[in-house]
Amino acid sequence: MEKFPMTTEGYQKLEEDLRRLKNDERPAVIQAIAEARAHGDLSENAEYHAAKERQGWIEGQILELEDKFTRAQVIDPKSLNGNSVKFGATVTLIDEETEEKKIWQIVGDLEADVKERRISVSSPIARAMIGKSKGDVIEVSAPGGAHSFEIAKVTYK
Repeated sequence: MEKFPMTTEGYQKLEEDLRRLKNDERPAVIQAIAEARAHGDLSENAEYHAAKERQGWIEGQILELEDKFTRAQVIDPKSLNGNSVKFGATVTLIDEETEEKKIWQIVGDLEADVKERRISVSSPIARAMIGKSKGDVIEVSAPGGAHSFEIAKVTYK
């Protein structure tokens, strides 16, 4: 069974999602099925079929999240330190062309969210940063061409 890295924050979000599915969504869909059954003929009961389909989706999500729990290798970025970039690091980059500053946290594949400034450890930019330190320059190939960034700061929070 292959393990995958995940921050404590990502693990807690998975935990919350699983709790919500088991404690809120599952009972609600069971209630909806019971109400739809009470309407009589199930063969032409759209509410019943929709609720059963929703129930199947919820159960699938629960199984998927439980699998992720068993395979997660939780790493708390706060417990890490050092000058080099590794999983969990929050890295400040300076674009060498535009001088634009970008801040990214390197997280597991399941918790990556560009809007939250969290990039996957397997993304090209994260792979280019791993093992590098403040002051190093990395080059990242992108659809618009190669970009060079200087690592301005590495923190673990």
